[in-house]
Amino acid sequence: MDTILVVNAGSSSVKFQVFGVGGGSSLTRLIKGQMDGIGVRPRLRAVADGSVAIDQSFAAGEVATVPIALARVGEWLRRDREIDPVAVGHRVVHGGPDFDRPVFVDAGILARLTAFEPLAPLHQPNNLAPIRSLLESRPDLPQVACFDTGFHRGHDALADHYAIPLQFYDKGVRRYGFHGLSYEYVAGRLAEVAPDIAQGRVIVAHLGSGASMCALREGRSLDSTMGFTALDGLPMGTRPGNIDPGVILYLIEQEGMSASDVQAMLYRDCGLKGLSGISNDVRDLLASADPRARFALDYFCHRIALSAGMLTAALGGLDAFVFTAGIGENAPAIREDVVRRLGWVGASLDPDANAAGRTTISGLDSRVAVMMVPTDEEMMIARHTAALVGGGG
Repeated sequence: MDTILVVNAGSSSVKFQVFGVGGGSSLTRLIKGQMDGIGVRPRLRAVADGSVAIDQSFAAGEVATVPIALARVGEWLRRDREIDPVAVGHRVVHGGPDFDRPVFVDAGILARLTAFEPLAPLHQPNNLAPIRSLLESRPDLPQVACFDTGFHRGHDALADHYAIPLQFYDKGVRRYGFHGLSYEYVAGRLAEVAPDIAQGRVIVAHLGSGASMCALREGRSLDSTMGFTALDGLPMGTRPGNIDPGVILYLIEQEGMSASDVQAMLYRDCGLKGLSGISNDVRDLLASADPRARFALDYFCHRIALSAGMLTAALGGLDAFVFTAGIGENAPAIREDVVRRLGWVGASLDPDANAAGRTTISGLDSRVAVMMVPTDEEMMIARHTAALVGGGG
């Protein structure tokens, strides 16, 4: 069986999955794993057929970088699992103005994607590191870049522009939106499990360490809370979301912070972490009795509800609100708080369905369908990769 390797690389971890390609390009998930703690406490873990396939720790110096981690993963897949993929699909956060769909990556494409690193400094360099490594070690192996910005590229100009001189739009300063692979998957699942809802006016809330919301009409992205970078929109684990640009000017001019100091703070020290002073993890905050933890969570849910109002206006009404991603799928208390704040659109919750994590969690009297649909970005990447490889380009 031909296989496709999907790679999602971060700063200290490499998540990977292996999919078997069957007849008609059907995909079967064979292996799911990750190498985390890179450079500190490296550990390779993977599950296959519902059981542990490997759980191995390494000395820090043995796996010091993302490319070394990828090499270790590849070595294990070839030696122990006899897997030699026909292609590798990668999550790449920012496609800039150039890329609106998945592409095969060569040295030229890689150079163009590298230019977008300042727009996603937490993600883009790490997304590209495995691609660069494989281009050097396996130049014959097809690699496909799948973009988090791609799903939103059909936005109307009104949703794409900032109110700044047009010359900057022509240079690529525009609202891109992110988490597109997640939204694309959820839109597809809605078409399967609730086709009538999928054709209507839907807000999907991708709530994780990174968080955003997307307005869907007939399964297509109409608008999103994120813009030029992944800092915009909702407050996140360590990122602030919406912030007055004047705050940035104040920090530089009055507090004497450099641009790099401000960037580091905005990406690493804000959001739930900054508000609570405790943690960026919702699980920690939910378990804490500290009033700062409660405030951070209240702020998070408040901003979700405000953004829902904005996106409802963009849609001209609302038929369904969908939760997804780590927090959206696993935190019933957050779902309850958000839906309570959406009572003004007629949303209500079934407490038992919410606690059980069912697909439909709205109450019988709810005028808006409330749902929880697990996302699967890796499956989306595998589909795009299989389509490109099968189509020959």
